[in-house]
Amino acid sequence: MSNGLKQDISIGHNLRRLRKQAGLTQGQVSAKLEIMGLTMTPEIYAKIEQGKYSIKISVLLALKDIYHINSFDSFFEGLSLHDDND
Repeated sequence: MSNGLKQDISIGHNLRRLRKQAGLTQGQVSAKLEIMGLTMTPEIYAKIEQGKYSIKISVLLALKDIYHINSFDSFFEGLSLHDDND
């Protein structure tokens, strides 16, 4: 069983926005995740924000706490299944 979410639609832009709103660098976020017991390097986190690396559900749960957001909606804001040109 996979323990990650396949990013067929990238949430990287939203992750980057939330991280910057929290005033954190990728290194700081990865360090906080490590403290929470989740293996993460700044390089891997950068790939997640670029949509090149799938995010684990456990990491998404931790980021919700790190970024002090109340809802998972912030991760998926502005995303759509369909291209607006359809």
